[in-house]
Amino acid sequence: MSGLIEIRRRWTQVERIHHEFGPPVATPRLRGAIACVLTNPYAGRYVADILPMMQALEPLGVEMATGLLGAMGLPAERIEGYGKGAIVGGDGELEHGALWHVPGGYGMREVLGWKDGVKGGNAKAIVSSTKKVGPPGARLDVPVTHLNASYVRSHFDAIEVSVPGAPRGDEMVVILVMTAGPRVHERVGGLRADQVRGEDGLR
Repeated sequence: MSGLIEIRRRWTQVERIHHEFGPPVATPRLRGAIACVLTNPYAGRYVADILPMMQALEPLGVEMATGLLGAMGLPAERIEGYGKGAIVGGDGELEHGALWHVPGGYGMREVLGWKDGVKGGNAKAIVSSTKKVGPPGARLDVPVTHLNASYVRSHFDAIEVSVPGAPRGDEMVVILVMTAGPRVHERVGGLRADQVRGEDGLR
């Protein structure tokens, strides 16, 4: 990793949802999240050119996506939804969280099989995202959409993520999430996952 990236903690969660008042499903819905707590090199001051950190974060995006797949115990082909987010400590600014958009999104798409310009490659949809400035223990609802078509209604979801005691004021938490399937009892219609054409990342 670049000298700009100093990791204090890594955190992972995996959950299996059997039902939500409806009948238990044959295969529980698997959802996972991974987070890294990093020192924010720009905390406490305004820096005009923050792009060096975006580039320095690129290997971490791939590493975290690979680690989350491993924690979920699934091959890349089983992942159907994804999202990303960042929580910036109070001495930083929202724009520091935006540095995670490219490394987190493209890192995850690379691990899940996206290939620029190659028809049939996986992970065509833009990776949904959110960010905030918050204190230690702040919680973030990280949005999830279908990885090949953002209009697939059954996969609209969010995973709440919090790392206890993080971020400190001079830190940030970067997050990736993945799901293996739709919401457990989805039934609101719209474009189905098996109807996706996969041409534009939307439908």
